[in-house]
Amino acid sequence: MSIAENITEIRSRMDAAARRVSRSPGDVTLMAVSKTCSAGDIREAYKAGLRVFGESRVQELATKAESLRDLANAKFHFIGHLQANKAGKAVELFSCVDSLDSLRLARKINEAGARLHRRVPVLIEINAGGEEQKSGVTPDSEELEELLQAASGLENLEFRGLMTVPPYTKDPEGARPFFRALRELRKKIAARKLPGIGLDVLSMGMSNDFEVAIEEGATCVRVGSAIFGERPRL
Repeated sequence: MSIAENITEIRSRMDAAARRVSRSPGDVTLMAVSKTCSAGDIREAYKAGLRVFGESRVQELATKAESLRDLANAKFHFIGHLQANKAGKAVELFSCVDSLDSLRLARKINEAGARLHRRVPVLIEINAGGEEQKSGVTPDSEELEELLQAASGLENLEFRGLMTVPPYTKDPEGARPFFRALRELRKKIAARKLPGIGLDVLSMGMSNDFEVAIEEGATCVRVGSAIFGERPRL
């Protein structure tokens, strides 16, 4: 199947998942995870109607950015682990940083935003499974509390919500408890009414489990291989 055909099928599955839980399909954004993809593949996805793309390496997007500059309204989100020393370049290239995982990184992004006279949308990455090999802050951790308390003072950041990558399981249902936990964490944080914290976005669900994520409240699903096909792991 072509990239366009894959997107059509994924959208159909997304719509069905949303309707199963009485949600509007229009409330869920499809992000195409385009890391390791060519500019040509990104263009094909764009022609098929996608406007939000996810990349996980600053330098990779830097090599593709010029050839994609004419794609009106295309937004690139940083979804990988961002090193603090690359925050400035990331803010130059990306519309949003969806993987904020430390106060130190938040301050670096804030500084870059001030320098470029822009507010940078961010999502706090939650390591819902507490996996040592993954980045993100764990629920109820000191690191998360530091970010929440500091948000109002980081004037060039726009906190929009939460993101997670659950432990992988072959059965998509294995991810459900982690998606549900992220939804509950959002509710818990929202009840505190902390200044500077927005929680409209729940970014969760990938090629293997996006339907379960939608059923549990995802507002953005990040789909790569189901759109572009399997790619080599870097």
